[in-house]
Amino acid sequence: MITPEYLKTMSRYNAWQNVSLYDAADALSDLERRKDRGAIFKSIHQTLCHLLWGDQIWMNRFADTSLPIVSSVAESVSMIEDWDTLKSERKTMDSTISKWSESVSQAYLDAQTSWYSGSQKRDLVSNNGGLVVHMFNHQTHHRGQVHAMLTAAGAEPDDTDLFIMQFR
Repeated sequence: MITPEYLKTMSRYNAWQNVSLYDAADALSDLERRKDRGAIFKSIHQTLCHLLWGDQIWMNRFADTSLPIVSSVAESVSMIEDWDTLKSERKTMDSTISKWSESVSQAYLDAQTSWYSGSQKRDLVSNNGGLVVHMFNHQTHHRGQVHAMLTAAGAEPDDTDLFIMQFR
């Protein structure tokens, strides 16, 4: 389904886009970042918290990293209240994802992982390659929401087109 090169590319894309969003969000006040903007997780801050939480969950499954400090989707939106702490944790997670992506083999991507899914309330087994695609798709989906909220708030995040990354 995917290759280690795809994983490395998406890891770079994830980090690049997160820098763009967090830099744009830094131009807003804390009140503006926390304003309910009608998105699924309401605000820029809450959506970014959820996104970090999701990455922490998946990286725990993929690389045995630490679990997030909260255990549910509902709690994920308020996992980190302080903006500077959220930014720092995001950078740490992006570094973790990047380092992990450098070590993943095709054999790992072709293998399977089993885990208990809190959202599905049961044990699941799936192909690692598909799960990695899901993690990156989840990131892109929620970053798109944050990008739209930032733009509506008057901030100016970078373009999100993947091909542009090679020219930076």
